[in-house]
Amino acid sequence: MPLVSMKDMLINAKENSYAVGQFNLNNLEFTQAILQAAEEEKSPVILGVSEGAARYMSGFKTVVKIVEGLMEDLNITVPVAIHLDHGSSYDKCKEAIDAGFTSVMIDASHGPFEENIEITSKVVEYAHSKGVSVEAELGTVGGQEDDVVADGVIYADPKECQELVERTGIDTLAPALGSVHGPYKGEPNLGFKEMEEIGAATGVPLVLHGGTGIPTKDIQKAISYGTAKINVNTENQIASAKKVREVLAADSEVYDPRKYMGPAREAIKATVIGKMREFGSSNQA
Repeated sequence: MPLVSMKDMLINAKENSYAVGQFNLNNLEFTQAILQAAEEEKSPVILGVSEGAARYMSGFKTVVKIVEGLMEDLNITVPVAIHLDHGSSYDKCKEAIDAGFTSVMIDASHGPFEENIEITSKVVEYAHSKGVSVEAELGTVGGQEDDVVADGVIYADPKECQELVERTGIDTLAPALGSVHGPYKGEPNLGFKEMEEIGAATGVPLVLHGGTGIPTKDIQKAISYGTAKINVNTENQIASAKKVREVLAADSEVYDPRKYMGPAREAIKATVIGKMREFGSSNQA
């Protein structure tokens, strides 16, 4: 099955009250694990690729070729989108699209509102001409994503959200409403009142960044208010690292990377399957 944009999968998710997981790629094993989990669960899936992860894996084209090769070799039949996570500029979004990405996020939320509108509109125009979906962000999500560090959470303004959607034509919106990238320090405190208001005002599927560590009841509440995409990375990274440590601690003579990366891949896969079931996307492909 060819790669698809995430527009239709998120519209379907919103209409049927579930969310599609975006699981970030970090290397070959992460990619294998996420695709295998999606196929086993018969779940649509979004493969998130940050600019830093793309650099680590040698570039956007390499990432696309790895995904395409695995989809063929693993006989993947479910809908799969490759999505640029936190694209820093129009040029980076265009580079990802030209390399074969089927979805991009332009994150111009750090600058003035009018600048966000201008950059996002430019990305939408190019992306939509290629059949590629676009996500944008308003407000500030806490924590760290690659080289982007946000000390505090700045809640998205519902009126600005509505204006951004109407003036740019984006397919999905990530309003910052209390979630953070990386592990939480204390209990997550999501702005559900604002989420409900933004969901109703914009009409587009919403995105929840920093999905690791959010309680199931909050996930379900977010989905009921129009959240159709939930991003997960930290949880998979922690599961992978824990398994590698266990294998190496149990046998100091191990040196073949397949002996510790194989079990790490299984740990990632199990984590992704758990998330797909929690988000309600299993058996929705």
